[in-house]
Amino acid sequence: MTASPAHDLETQNQNAYDDLLTAIEASEGQLSLLISVCDDSQLREALIARYERDLAPEVKAYRLVLDKDEPSLRAAIYTAVQNDEYLKQGGRAVLTLTGAERLSFLSQSDELSEQDRFFGYLQWTREALRDFRFPIVIWVTYQILGHLSRKSPDFWGWRKGVFRFVSRKTITVPARELEPFRTFGLDLPKLDDDALLLLEDLKALLQNVEQQNPADPLLGTLYAQLGRIYAKRLETGEALDYPAELAQAIEYFERAIALQEKNEQFLDLATSLNNLAELYKSMGRYSEAEPLYRRSLAIIEAQLGADHPSTATSLNNLAELYRAMGRYSEAEPLYRRSLAIIEAQLGADHPSTATSLNNLAELYRAMGRYSEAEPLYGRSLAIREAQLGADHPDTATSLNNLAGLYESMGRYSEAEPLYGRSLAIREAQLGADHPDTARSLNNLAGLYRAMGRYSEAEPLYGRSLAIHEAKLGKDHPHTAISLNGLALLYESMGRYSEAEPLYLRALSIVVSQLGQDHPTTQTVRKNFEGLLLAAVQAGRAGELSAHPLTQELLAQLQAERNAG
Repeated sequence: MTASPAHDLETQNQNAYDDLLTAIEASEGQLSLLISVCDDSQLREALIARYERDLAPEVKAYRLVLDKDEPSLRAAIYTAVQNDEYLKQGGRAVLTLTGAERLSFLSQSDELSEQDRFFGYLQWTREALRDFRFPIVIWVTYQILGHLSRKSPDFWGWRKGVFRFVSRKTITVPARELEPFRTFGLDLPKLDDDALLLLEDLKALLQNVEQQNPADPLLGTLYAQLGRIYAKRLETGEALDYPAELAQAIEYFERAIALQEKNEQFLDLATSLNNLAELYKSMGRYSEAEPLYRRSLAIIEAQLGADHPSTATSLNNLAELYRAMGRYSEAEPLYRRSLAIIEAQLGADHPSTATSLNNLAELYRAMGRYSEAEPLYGRSLAIREAQLGADHPDTATSLNNLAGLYESMGRYSEAEPLYGRSLAIREAQLGADHPDTARSLNNLAGLYRAMGRYSEAEPLYGRSLAIHEAKLGKDHPHTAISLNGLALLYESMGRYSEAEPLYLRALSIVVSQLGQDHPTTQTVRKNFEGLLLAAVQAGRAGELSAHPLTQELLAQLQAERNAG
């Protein structure tokens, strides 16, 4: 069996950790510069704590932090040694240096940047460190690693090892995000688009622009850009702290909206309103999303006309909100208007027409109007196959959704090959560890569960969960959906004690990330309550854990049974 992406990631990090630990242990009584690379602050802290624990008590651990104003490795070590008798006497120790991840890449005026000062100190470090006979673990980011050999070649040549730890979470963004700032006449370095830049550097640069040009209308563009960056990080699982970065995305979109409204930048305002509404929708804050979508639509209609493709997109987005809210009768005319505009303006066979057909079909499926949904799905699929190709990811989406319709209709034998085709396309085009591939795995597993083919469903659910954990993080809402699916399978198989911790994990994630009132949270809670009821009815409640929530809900169920 092929190893799962999460397993591959864990294996890579475990191998790097084993190599680092071995290098530390082999460095007794000698200076050894060990460069560890990690962009995920939580993972970094866990790894440091782990090797400190594994080395104790034979090796004493010290943590040093670079001074941002004077980022000298030698100064940090010298201060630690002078203040500690054990180090002075040459006791067995490992010195861990952090703080490089906080150093700015961008310079202020004509001064060297914090990172350049760090590189400069490193370049002339070798002779100054000869008296320190300890392994020194220097933690840097991948962005810093990319410059280290060029800017500090002497230090780089003296290293005893580089240990790379991988996580989806990151503190960096692509350097192309600098481009909008150039319109302000700032003296910024020219970087390759795929180079990395600290997100905090972008924020600091924005603050600098705010101070110099507080009334500049272009500031709204920068606020909107930062909002989009944070929103994308949430979507792709790159966010280090999901709730905190969600709050940042909202704040920047709100600031963009205020400035764009003041300066009558109407189309930019409509885009920012839509993007903020998308965030509120993802959080289940539908009542806050609705007026934003409606304002965005009104602006676009007024500026571009009732029949413009952008108006159709705005109509579609409001309809999508109403579908999520269960307000189907309000969603339908919006979807139909959107479809009519797209067909008229772009043509009956345009890929955007396929998207509109698909979305209207999704509404009809939700309403149980299966006979109306099926031909729309069919048309959408035919357009995408003809215009984009049989192996395009959008074609995979149409196959997946048509399969979902057949599953809802109980036409399992027709759904299975479509789910299979969709999965094959996504694996081939997007990769075996892409979140969309995980979604296909989850959906095919759900079909197998409905068909009672449990032994085939289980590894698919497992793969889906592993991908989401590896690519989006263990606390991402999509990870919770995979946990929920696997829990449903175990419940169907009567494996109640295995289902329970999965439901509890899923519930913890969605409550913390989406809130108590989000539909996904309510679904997971309802499924968890269904498990507890099934266990009680089967006389197997005793197999469940002593978890407070489990026991609280079991007590409620028991009280209801006694009352009934």
